[in-house]
Amino acid sequence: MDVFEAIHGRRSVRAFRKDPVDEEDLRRILEAATSAPSAGNRQPWEFVVVRSEKIKGELAEAALGQSFIEEAPVVIVVCANLARSASVYGRRGEELYAIQDTAAAIQNILLSAFALGYGTCWVGAFDESEVSRILKLPEGVRPVAIIPIGRPAEKPSKPARIPLGRVVHRETY
Repeated sequence: MDVFEAIHGRRSVRAFRKDPVDEEDLRRILEAATSAPSAGNRQPWEFVVVRSEKIKGELAEAALGQSFIEEAPVVIVVCANLARSASVYGRRGEELYAIQDTAAAIQNILLSAFALGYGTCWVGAFDESEVSRILKLPEGVRPVAIIPIGRPAEKPSKPARIPLGRVVHRETY
């Protein structure tokens, strides 16, 4: 699949079939995530792969009751290892670069999963402390996104986009 086809074709999917996610596909998706750029090549990402029905249910509750999370065969929780970025960039690494870098990894997960025929949704609305507790995250590892993955049971339409003329500025704002 062409990268532009993946970028323009990917949608947020909130309904999944029960088909399992192939382990080799999951490996490829995670490798794509680790191929994302990162400040100083610090690679601050950590990935918690969840297949347990119990833990998926707890994550759905921590995500303000977004039940579609537990319906997906696999959930990847992308986390930022803050110390890894801070070790070179201090506070800016911890507060900004770690988040930017994990966001790049998240986008790679979304695009590579779509290219392999899976649906995903970038979930950012959740109780961080509750997700940290559920996943037993160590101090300094911050959950950034919950990504349910599975074969889509829906085909969402393309959402409206703000025209380029309203968001692109030349030389100055």
